[in-house]
Amino acid sequence: MAPASAARQPAPEAALPLVGGTAGTEPLALYIHWPFCLAKCPYCDFNSHVRAPVPQARFGAALERELIHEAAQLGRRRLTSIFFGGGTPSLMAPETVANLIARATTLFDPAPDLEITLEANPTSVEAARLRDFAQAGVNRISLGIQALDDDALRFLGREHSAAQALAALECARTLFPRMTFDLIYARPGQSQSAWERELHTALALAADHLSLYQLTIEPGTKFEALYRTGAFTLPDEDTAAALYDSTDRITRAHGLDAYEVSNYARPGSESRHNLTYWRYGDYLGLGPGAHGRITQEGALYATRRHRAPEPWAERVEQHGTGETSRDALSRAERAREMLLMGLRVREGINPARFAARTGLPLQDALDPTILAAAVEEGYLIQTPESLRASPEGRLRLEALLGALVL
Repeated sequence: MAPASAARQPAPEAALPLVGGTAGTEPLALYIHWPFCLAKCPYCDFNSHVRAPVPQARFGAALERELIHEAAQLGRRRLTSIFFGGGTPSLMAPETVANLIARATTLFDPAPDLEITLEANPTSVEAARLRDFAQAGVNRISLGIQALDDDALRFLGREHSAAQALAALECARTLFPRMTFDLIYARPGQSQSAWERELHTALALAADHLSLYQLTIEPGTKFEALYRTGAFTLPDEDTAAALYDSTDRITRAHGLDAYEVSNYARPGSESRHNLTYWRYGDYLGLGPGAHGRITQEGALYATRRHRAPEPWAERVEQHGTGETSRDALSRAERAREMLLMGLRVREGINPARFAARTGLPLQDALDPTILAAAVEEGYLIQTPESLRASPEGRLRLEALLGALVL
């Protein structure tokens, strides 16, 4: 790995002006990764680790030190969101969360409507901390419910019951002005009618946002090994498509729009933090394995931190940061990333924003033959103001992007 001083030198191509044309003009989202969990879920490929006991003091101090170090490099950016992800951030000591929020809002210039999200699980231990997190400054909670059925929760390896999930949701509604929760569908043996009943129940409990994911088999997970042996099967492609269609129909009937492939919200209640990713804005990622996209001196850098918790903490303690790479992205790399992210959202990609952010006209990043065919088939919608995927296109987005993006 190149030393940090060498990695910070942009290639000539990467030094093209980005949005605004000067360093620091992009607003900033802050992601803070807490890597510890009570148990590793069999479907999860996130950077999560089980430790008993969780080394609270060491990792809280390391996160704060890394935040201070990176803020000194970036200067006073306008801060639009903070997101505590994991792992299981609700295992963090509430005072650690409060300290990090206070430090971030001192080092950066917080937006008046700063969104502060924390992911939490609905076990009784974690739910008992919700009030403390609200008092720490969290104003949006994201609950990892995953299912409202005890058999499904056991299959998914979750540590909570359906009753605990419902209790946590009721508690969260009284404490946080904004709330969302996750469900996983297209589970083995799940019929369309069963999913629709579960979804109706979820929508009756939802405030303004839901994240609804189809179960996928990720490499390196326990589910991958079980799936290979035939221990379970997933719904076929036609059934999965029917489940997606019914999800879209029922959420719209309840006033939640699919603003992204797997995310549904009432107008104005979209996740501002996640929109930063999908709109290809700047975000600073702190903690083990966190990555970021940061504009500095006219270049856009991809950053990454050491993935393993203890080596990351050692780097921070010795050098102030756990960063292992900082690479200036070429025009082509920026264009590909922005297309892969931007076509996930209903609003699509604005050509002027695309050119300013990547240094390439939008049409130069796309295969013209595939683009024309996709528009003709109704998978993409192209106007002078945007390029976006239709609902049918979002169903086929992975295959479409593989062919479309140069």
